[in-house]
Amino acid sequence: MKRLLLSLLCLLLCSKAWCWGFFGHERINELAIFLLPPELIAFFKPNKDYLVAHATDPDKRRYAVAPEGARHYLDLDRYGTYRYDSLPRTWSAAVAKFGEDSLNKHGIVPWWVDIMKRRLTAAFEKKNAALILKLSAEIGHYIADAHVPLHASSNHNGQLTNQKGIHGFWESRLPELWANTSYDFFIDKAQYLNDPLGFIWKRIEESGLAADTVLKYEKELQLLYPEQQRYAFEERNGKTIKQYSTGYSLAYHTKLNGMVERRMRASIFAVASFWYTAWVDAGQPNLKGLNRAEWTVEDQKELEELEKAWKKGTIFGKDCEEF
Repeated sequence: MKRLLLSLLCLLLCSKAWCWGFFGHERINELAIFLLPPELIAFFKPNKDYLVAHATDPDKRRYAVAPEGARHYLDLDRYGTYRYDSLPRTWSAAVAKFGEDSLNKHGIVPWWVDIMKRRLTAAFEKKNAALILKLSAEIGHYIADAHVPLHASSNHNGQLTNQKGIHGFWESRLPELWANTSYDFFIDKAQYLNDPLGFIWKRIEESGLAADTVLKYEKELQLLYPEQQRYAFEERNGKTIKQYSTGYSLAYHTKLNGMVERRMRASIFAVASFWYTAWVDAGQPNLKGLNRAEWTVEDQKELEELEKAWKKGTIFGKDCEEF
C-alpha cells in the first residue's frame, strides 16, 4: 500500500511543472542522506521515503498560502550586478532599507532558509521525530531552489526574452534525461557550516551570476534550430504533452558544459550540511529510538489541505509552467 501511494503521488506531481522538477527535488533529498555521519544516517535512512515524498510540499503550499511564493526565489537582478552589494544580507537591515513588502515582492529565499534552519535546530533539541522529518524535507526544497540560476532572476521563465519554458527546461527536463545516467554523485561528506546564512547567500549569488548564461545559451541555440526541431510531443502518464526534443535538449545540455550537474551536486551537499549543522547546533542529540515518527491530527490535516489547494491549481507567486 505504501509503495502504491508513493507511485500515485509521483503520477500526480509529474502532471504539473515543479521547480527543479519532481525528479530533481526527490533525488537531492535522497542523495543528501548518504552524506551524513552515521548518527544521522541511522535516523534519516529509515525515513527516506518520507523525505523523498515530501520534498515538494513547499511547492504544494504555493497553492494554499499566499506568502509561500516569495520563499522560493530572489530576483537578484533587481539589486544591481554580482555581488549585489546594494542588498543587505541580514533581514533586519534589508527591511530597514527596502521595506518588507518590497522584499517579499522580489523574493526572500536565503532568509527563509535561515529561518527553516533555526526551526530544524529547535526540532532536534526537542527530539521531535515528526517535526525533524517535516522540516528536513522542506528545507531541502528551499536550499535546492536557491541553487537554480533562474530562481535568482526576474526573467524566471524567459518571459521577458521570448524564452518561455526555459525554467522547466533547465531544471527539470535536463536532469530527468541525464542525471541518472551521466551525473557524478560521489560528493564530499556534509560539513558543519559556521555561517549558514552566509553560505546560502554565496550559493544564490552564484545562481544570480549564472542566470544570464542560462538565458543566453538557449537564445543562441534558437538561431540554429528551427521550432519544429526544438519541440516534440511525448506520452506521459497517459497524456500527450509538448516537450523539448531530446536532440535540442542534448545540444543545450552540452553547451551548458556541466552546469546543471554542478548545481545539483552543490544542492545535495548543501542540504546535507544544513541538516548536519542543525543537529550539531542542537547539541548532537541521540536520535536512537526516534525512527517511528508520530504524526498529529494537525499534521495530517495540513497535508490534506495542501492536497486540496494544489488540485485546485491556483498558484501564488511565480509559476514554473513550461509553455
